[in-house]
Amino acid sequence: MALTKIMTETSVSASSSPYQLKPDQTLRAANALLKKMQSENTSRTSPSGVKDLLDDADDRAEEPVWLCFTTKKYISDERRFKPGKIRLPHPLITIPSTSPSSPSTDTDSIPSTRICLITADPQRKYKDLISSPSFPSGLRPFVSRVLGITKLKARYKSYELRRQLLAEYDIFLADDRIVTLLPKILGKVFYHSGAKRPIPINLQGKKHSKDAAGEKRKTLAQGGTKAERDEVKPESIAREIETALSSALIMINPGTNTSVKVGMTGMKVENVVENINVVVNGVVEKHIPNGWRNIKGLYIKGPKTVALPIWVADELWEKEGDVLEKEPEKVTGKKRPGLKSLALKGAGLKRGAEVLEEEEETAPVAKKSRKSLESESGNTDKEEKVGKKARKDDLKRRKEEAKKALTEPLS
Repeated sequence: MALTKIMTETSVSASSSPYQLKPDQTLRAANALLKKMQSENTSRTSPSGVKDLLDDADDRAEEPVWLCFTTKKYISDERRFKPGKIRLPHPLITIPSTSPSSPSTDTDSIPSTRICLITADPQRKYKDLISSPSFPSGLRPFVSRVLGITKLKARYKSYELRRQLLAEYDIFLADDRIVTLLPKILGKVFYHSGAKRPIPINLQGKKHSKDAAGEKRKTLAQGGTKAERDEVKPESIAREIETALSSALIMINPGTNTSVKVGMTGMKVENVVENINVVVNGVVEKHIPNGWRNIKGLYIKGPKTVALPIWVADELWEKEGDVLEKEPEKVTGKKRPGLKSLALKGAGLKRGAEVLEEEEETAPVAKKSRKSLESESGNTDKEEKVGKKARKDDLKRRKEEAKKALTEPLS
């Protein structure tokens, strides 16, 4: 499908209902985008019908569909390394059921998705939990490696080793207790693009909300005790992994743009649209300040396509108070320079430093009115004028004596 036709199908006017998506608009945009991406993923041929030898099979793999948010004001003032999670009705990654009673898969077959789980110490504890019979056998082959943070620091110090680790696995999961330490350990290899940033999961037992007396537990700031937790179980770890793999991740960074992966080219259009609706509602309610009032536009796009709009705001401002009824008046005329700037402008660096010192010593005098300063400095000005005139008269007298000496004949 030609690109111009796609843009014609998805042209958007300002939304008449500014706080909800138009179902027909979202469906048309998603349908046009998937057709365009699927046509580009097919085998490329030359005009004569001969297959392009430069065509790479990896380029024809499934590509992601991104939902792009543009806001009127910054989403956040600081960078966050813990992404937000929104459970998708149609996950992007196909994973087996986490039920222990689910039929086991062939352990000799290589799973399509390889997961590296980064844990707090000791890592042996979590290896034993994943190897436990209570852990779902269908999910176990996907967890290819369990790596403790101490071993991660010791083994992957160089840039090349980190790149090798990044290329070896498809998804990285990390204990949420140590996820904020990983940017310094893994470096820009993992955090430059964000495609394989470690996803935080909870590897601890359930927290008790009540104390031993059965009352609601007080926080440490309120004088309470530290929360107690149950012992972590294999089933809870499996549920956390399943939730992470079936959720859309939103990275909150300073700026007015963010993107969330909501689909793949191999998915049905209806499934992608349903994911878009769920993600829009979740992001607007939980992660964007002031919700829909702060949204400027919503778009969907592929890695190599243009962005197709699905919603555009009527107003370019977030609050009514941001709109000025009158244009602010411009200040005319030049601002009178201060005493310090005049002193430094007329003097050299050395003289400027001396002037500053003198002004600091005579700071109370600077607070007086201009007339009082002029009256106090009047006598000094008269003395300087008298001295200047005397010097001129003396110089004139010496010049006349020199001329007279030259004109007189020698005796």
